Amino acid sequence: MKQFFGSSQRGSLQEATQGLRDPQLIMLMSNPRQFEQHVQELEKLFPQVPSIGCIGMSYSTQVIESGVGVVAYSGVTAAANVLEQVSVMPVKYIQRLQQDVKKVSASGQNTICIDFCSGNDACALTTIYTVLKPLRMSLVGGTGDGGRVSANGRIYEDAVAYALVKNNQGRVKAYKENIYHQMGSYRFIASRTDRARYVIGALNGQPARDVYQKILNVSEQEILTQTFKNPFGKVNGNDTCIISIKEVNGNALACYRQVNDSDVLNLLELGDYRAIVKDTVSAIQADFPKISAVFSVNCLFRYKLFTQNNYMRDYLKEMGALNGHAGLVGYGEHFNNQFVNQSMSCVVFE
Repeated sequence: MKQFFGSSQRGSLQEATQGLRDPQLIMLMSNPRQFEQHVQELEKLFPQVPSIGCIGMSYSTQVIESGVGVVAYSGVTAAANVLEQVSVMPVKYIQRLQQDVKKVSASGQNTICIDFCSGNDACALTTIYTVLKPLRMSLVGGTGDGGRVSANGRIYEDAVAYALVKNNQGRVKAYKENIYHQMGSYRFIASRTDRARYVIGALNGQPARDVYQKILNVSEQEILTQTFKNPFGKVNGNDTCIISIKEVNGNALACYRQVNDSDVLNLLELGDYRAIVKDTVSAIQADFPKISAVFSVNCLFRYKLFTQNNYMRDYLKEMGALNGHAGLVGYGEHFNNQFVNQSMSCVVFE
């Protein structure tokens, strides 16, 4: 199979798709101002080709911050569709996914689900994974900006757009990268939470904001940048899901991911991300001596952290060694049934 990446910093879809021939799937990453125009234009340029899209920055060897990026695949069997009403009842549309699984003859060895979500990610992922889990099929994806996604030339709100991609020439495998580890022995029980607004009111019975400030010795104004170095981690079996702080809400902390009463949280700290990225690349190369393509989703906070530390260009160079690397800067990352923050998830095609 082959992966195409085209882009235009000035937002020209014609420029971004120059040289694209006979794709079997297209993924669009646009900007808020031109998203609707790009969705319509893409459908006219490549009618009947399965496609999904969202608002967000894209990258390959450089980051496309405000233009348009296009990732396309050939040598695959693909289907694209959407589950609507993700905040209320996405299971109402689950038959679409079930039918698409049959349509592409999907299998866990050679098929991946890539999704772009408009929000309410946890509900969407739980629903999708009821179909994928019995097939041992992985999912990689992320949250777009602006509360809108597209599928097959149409724009949707309160929805998750997905693509099933079957590699006709080999295997696929999903990976997740975590550049954080537990800080000391800090362990908290969350309470006074607001599930709808992703708010943590208290940690071990004390106001969440005060606890965070006291441990890290930071001012209230510094909390939103300190989360780049010290997010929370939610214990999930043997795994830890990263939770970023979104804003200070009185004595509470609002996050980018839902936290419930009695959830067990740790405080995390930034590790040697340069070494961790090298380890990820080495692990992928060991699993796949021959790589056709890599599609990744990097958190916006990782992008900001790497940019502030003058590492983003080097990061893309490191990942570029895997051959054909491209991806999306997301507002939340998806890995199987997990909705996480400040992480990277990716799919590798043999």
